[in-house]
Amino acid sequence: MEKIKPNHFVTGNVRLSYVHLTTPYANQAGNEPKYGVTVLLPKTDTVTKARIDAAITVAKQLGITSKWENKLPPVLATPLHDGDGIKENGDPFGVECKGCWVFTVSSKADRKPRVVDASVQDIIDPNALYSGIFGRVGVDAYPYLSSGKRGIAFGLTNVQKLADGEPLGNSISAEDDFGAPVPDIKYHPLTGLPM
Repeated sequence: MEKIKPNHFVTGNVRLSYVHLTTPYANQAGNEPKYGVTVLLPKTDTVTKARIDAAITVAKQLGITSKWENKLPPVLATPLHDGDGIKENGDPFGVECKGCWVFTVSSKADRKPRVVDASVQDIIDPNALYSGIFGRVGVDAYPYLSSGKRGIAFGLTNVQKLADGEPLGNSISAEDDFGAPVPDIKYHPLTGLPM
């Protein structure tokens, strides 16, 4: 087994949101499409939080020597956010984020993450991967310097789905919208009224 890098960590059981694991996705026109997920880490999982903090510390040291001219920037962006707080734009996080640490992790379109089930078998059915599932995520913390901004980012390596969960989002089923199946009724082609 290959030695794990000190800036790499694997989460405990987390909930996944904004799941884009089968096809790269760009959240805005003109952005580079990427694979990615938003991870909801329960604050009660102090073991994973310690792993994240340790990987960020290593990534900071890498940044000092490779990106930031041998000094730690006074303002350093990190991808880890408090789900009980507010987003950078001032909006509150969604209700599903309460009691969680929240971070987004992604990989470039040419670095598709491996996605496996609890038995470490590849998941082939894209319908099995949706916002709301539970799983574990492999992550690399790394430093960046881009357009004058300095920070730590998280790169996605692998995902393991452990369990299904209530789907997140505003999706409404067709049954909720339309109710029971409509009996076979013929409609007038001009008026649209039942004949």
